[in-house]
Amino acid sequence: YGAAGVHPSSTAELDEEKFAELRVLAQSGKIVAIGEIGLDYLRPDREAQLRIFEGQLRLAEAAGKPVVLHCVKAFEETMRLLKQFRLRAVIFHGFIGSPEQAARAVAAGYYLSFGPRSLRSSGIGSIPTQRLFLETDDAPATIESVYATAARLLGMPLDRLKETIYNNYLHIFS
Repeated sequence: YGAAGVHPSSTAELDEEKFAELRVLAQSGKIVAIGEIGLDYLRPDREAQLRIFEGQLRLAEAAGKPVVLHCVKAFEETMRLLKQFRLRAVIFHGFIGSPEQAARAVAAGYYLSFGPRSLRSSGIGSIPTQRLFLETDDAPATIESVYATAARLLGMPLDRLKETIYNNYLHIFS
């Protein structure tokens, strides 16, 4: 199982033929999410990113698939766009926003995923664990070490954290 989508760093590579392939992939039972998609405003091609992101959000809505988001320096625009769609679920991958942004995303019903780099600076203790995911992303860390760090920061038993995140997974993907 996997996710299919066009990362904002690859917007220049997406033409109508490749988008048609993505539409077909989105209907596959092996594709359980549309992602990693989103906006990265450290890159100069904002108009293309917006157009492609909106197209992929429409695709996710039509396919009834959750989205896994990449959001860098584009939180306000991302939140504005997300309001326009009825999405099964939204997961902010590698969340690096402020505690205020985290609270807004959670209040909107979205999930936040943290990795080794964002875990310590995230204010993770203020996020309901029912809206939490953990990841290694591209860091040289094991998922076990990420869970151990998160459990320590949250002040909760590791087994309970694992069970909570597993239930979050089941809620979205079952």
